Amino acid sequence: MSSLRRLSPPLHLLRAFSMVTRFGSVSRAADALHLTQSAVSKQVKELEGWVGVPLFERSRKRLALTPAGERYEKAVRGVLAQLEAATLELITSDDGGGALHLSSLPTFAAKWLIPRLPQFQQQHPQITLHFVPYVHSYDFTRPELDCAILFGDGHWPGAHAHHITGNEVALIAPRTKVADWPIHSPRDMARYTLLRHVTVPEAWLRWSETHGVEGLIDPLAGPQFDQFQTMIRAVMAGMGLALVPRCLVQDEITAGLVREPLPDADLRGGYRSDVGYWFCYPEGRTQLHALQCFREWLLACAEPMGAQAPVSPPA
Repeated sequence: MSSLRRLSPPLHLLRAFSMVTRFGSVSRAADALHLTQSAVSKQVKELEGWVGVPLFERSRKRLALTPAGERYEKAVRGVLAQLEAATLELITSDDGGGALHLSSLPTFAAKWLIPRLPQFQQQHPQITLHFVPYVHSYDFTRPELDCAILFGDGHWPGAHAHHITGNEVALIAPRTKVADWPIHSPRDMARYTLLRHVTVPEAWLRWSETHGVEGLIDPLAGPQFDQFQTMIRAVMAGMGLALVPRCLVQDEITAGLVREPLPDADLRGGYRSDVGYWFCYPEGRTQLHALQCFREWLLACAEPMGAQAPVSPPA
């Protein structure tokens, strides 16, 4: 066997190995592959002979991956997923569609994006959206990721970014049945706990400066949260006050689950004008037809943010 050939095991052997690992059983893997148990066992042993490394530890009662097998299975799983995604995109692209792999902040996806997606599906039934698990760090080097919806100022290295929404802020407080907190002016807020978000830790500082109460409130003293939905729930429970993108909390305000203690006040400040939710993608995905269709639809749904142009990646 040549060294080059040895580095490219047959696909059916990799699939058998992956299925046995997924189900933890040769018999269940055989059912899923529509093969006999002996055929699957033979394929796994053939793969071990091919790579020259034991992939499983075998005993009478259990089948467990070796450390080498664990590393290999993780890599094989990724390769098979990419192959399936590429095949799906090829199959569906003949009619102008394709597959789009999208990552989104969970709260934004649940509160803003998902309710609007039926419209996109109706307009583009030939495009399949796959939601990739969200990670806090921006990383378009992940081969399974085409685009992402991120929260920030629109500047991520190597990415095109289009503003969607989120720069209008709502000040929310517990409803009176939970906490009877009289708040008639910004000065009254000094009595209560201020909840903060890790992405915009300076929000209360900017808000206090805008409303002339700097020094009266401690903008850095409250507990921090990493999800806006968690902050909203904390306000509902009576933990404190929060500054939250209105697009995420308007439903709770309308339903009376939280209240706006200063509804007639000018609530400027809190977030910089360029902070919000942005649709981002790398230069290498610009010509992807499914991405172009999704971007056009998404920006048609987006709330205007002045005359700001899309942010392009640095040269």
